[in-house]
Amino acid sequence: MSQAPIVRLQDVTKVIGKRTIIDRVSFEVRPGEVFGFLGPNGSGKTTTIRMMVGLMGLTSGDIHIGGHSIRTDFPKAIVQVGAIVENPEMYKFLTGYQNLLHYARMNSSITKERIQEAIELVGLQDRIHDKVKKYSLGMRQRLGVAQAIMHRPKLLVLDEPTNGLDPAGIRELRDYLRLLARDEGTAVVVSSHMLSEMELMCDRVAILQKGQIIDVRSIRGESGVGSKPTLEEVQFDVDHPDAALGILEGQGSGRISDGLLTLSSDRAGIAAINRRLVEAGINIYGIRVKTKSLEDQFLEMTGSETIG
Repeated sequence: MSQAPIVRLQDVTKVIGKRTIIDRVSFEVRPGEVFGFLGPNGSGKTTTIRMMVGLMGLTSGDIHIGGHSIRTDFPKAIVQVGAIVENPEMYKFLTGYQNLLHYARMNSSITKERIQEAIELVGLQDRIHDKVKKYSLGMRQRLGVAQAIMHRPKLLVLDEPTNGLDPAGIRELRDYLRLLARDEGTAVVVSSHMLSEMELMCDRVAILQKGQIIDVRSIRGESGVGSKPTLEEVQFDVDHPDAALGILEGQGSGRISDGLLTLSSDRAGIAAINRRLVEAGINIYGIRVKTKSLEDQFLEMTGSETIG
């Protein structure tokens, strides 16, 4: 991704009393990217999100949204944001459409055509004229997303959007967020305790621990600024594993495991290792990547702390 970032956090710090809740947090998110925000209970995820959407002030540092500072140019920054912090609140005695129409009156740029676009994007066109009290939790979440994107925000922030959803609702929400990022170029920041879903949903994830970013990791696509190439455990099935290990001496901590040459490498390194072994006359019968799940990586980096 080569576009300029939609949101950039620069050394964001939050101190309450004598306690530092958030300590110099920095990351950025680009258009069309779904960015996950992970951390153990009490790590500061919700505090960071509240600062991003203007619900809490910063002690120091800054947040720029669309090039505007949330501290010095708040109106121009926040108008580019759509957000659901925890559960979306709707008027249950009104229909879904009436709720959207009510919120649209707060922004003169929202047309009825745009309301209909948002409804279709989240797949609620068949139920939009039902009263919200008849909606399932998943449908309310989708209505909340429609409300949050009606003004075409450059940044959509969702704090624990999968709370209370059944597996079908979680999958629907995941699909809508990826569609939104792809079709409208929206930058999406989402926090969740469901690591398996974050792995399916996100392009990159940041892991927050004790108020500090300890890692920014790419899940798919190109690595963004601040993210590290993902090293994976790779197994080579070769005819002479010991000889192959000697050929690769100096290329990291390789070993023989269950008769297979096993080592850690990124995607580019796998191709280079394969080429070097073939040139040395080693027959390669198979290459298998033992990819660690996001959950495994998270537990390694946080010392098995509980996600929340």
